[in-house]
This record gives sequence, structure tokens and C-alpha cells, in this order.
Amino acid sequence: MPGKTIRHIGALLAAALLLAAGQAAAQGNAGGDHAHDHDHDHGHDHAHAHDDAIDKGHFEDAQIRARALSDWEGDWQSVYPLLTDGTLGPVMAHKAEHGGKSAEDYRAYYETGYKSDVDRITIKGDSVTFHRGGEAVRGRYAGDGHEILTYKAGNRGVRYVFSKVGGEEAAPRFIQFSDHAIAPVKAGHYHLYWGDDRAALLKEVSNWPTYYPSALSKQQIVAEMLAH
Repeated sequence: MPGKTIRHIGALLAAALLLAAGQAAAQGNAGGDHAHDHDHDHGHDHAHAHDDAIDKGHFEDAQIRARALSDWEGDWQSVYPLLTDGTLGPVMAHKAEHGGKSAEDYRAYYETGYKSDVDRITIKGDSVTFHRGGEAVRGRYAGDGHEILTYKAGNRGVRYVFSKVGGEEAAPRFIQFSDHAIAPVKAGHYHLYWGDDRAALLKEVSNWPTYYPSALSKQQIVAEMLAH
């Protein structure tokens, strides 16, 4: 009798362990595979799983660090013209092969996301210059903290905010950078939000003008996007 009791207890323990494992697996998959508030790829080369989790929007508030405008210093080109002239066609086709939408659906999605009349941005020191065709407007900016956004998918993002302290009146009062990093690092590309209403900008999640280094050719930008 004691032997049967021991075997019975052992069976119950094994069943309990299996049930717990199944519940843990189910919880791990409940969140789905949501990389960002928008499902575009990006050019960060992360070597550690820890960084990859941050890149996908999973991090603790304590991990966030202040960043200086120098993280985005350089000469940058908008990728919107590359979408409209068909250059990014292979990127859209690649997304269709691995995603749940057609290439045309992805193109329409990025048409809204990338859309911008600012074709070039140059950043040096505290100066940010917005180029629209042959016209340019410049503002001087100082750090104005950061904001943490939580998206519908459950992941989060950090907007680094800078407010205008000088320059031309036509320059936006606020600019907000998002490049999926939450600590000082030189950006490989970024999304920029700008305007005169700080709070309203934080609510914008469908249009995210995107900029890559101006030194990159069209083919190099396509290669960057396809690699990630």
C-alpha cells in the first residue's frame, strides 16, 4: 500500500509539472511577435539578446538613459522619395514574403509612415536644419527630456525630445527622435517628429518620417533594409 501511495503522489507531481510548463509556454506566446508600434525593419546590429529585447520595445524604466543631440549629428536623407520612385520595391516584396500583407499593402502602409516634404536634415552641435527642396530653415535645440510611449501591441518606445532655444521663427518648436534605442548610441537611422505642440506630437504613431545618412546610395539603403 505505501508503494502505491508513493507512485500515486509521483504521478500527481509529474502531471502538475507538465501543466505548469504548458501554462508558462502559453503565457510566453500571449504577447505575439510585435517589434514596434509600426512593423518596419531597422538597421541596428545587436549582438546580445538583451539589446534585442530593448530594440523590440521590452525594457525597464531604469534602463533608460539621457541622450544628447550629438547621437543624431550628421547629414541625413529622407527615404520617402525612395519609396515613391520605386527604389524600395524589393524591400516591400521582401516584407510580403515574410509578413501577412501584400507588397502593395506594405507600400501603402509606408506611404503614410515615411511621407515627408523635408527631404534632408543636417544636424551639427545644437543646430538642426530642415531642407525642403531648395529652401532651408534652421533652429537651435536643447534637450527637453524623454517620453515613454506604450503601444497597442504592449511594447514600448522612447521619444527623445528637444525644444527650440533659438534660430529661425519658422523652425519647429519641438523635435522628437525615435530610433529604438534607450541609451546613448550613434544612430544608424531614425524617425523624427516635429511641430509646435509637444503633447500632440507624442500622439502621432502613423506618420514617422525616416532618415538615413545622406552618404548612402539608394542601393545601400535597400541593402540595409533587406539585411534587417
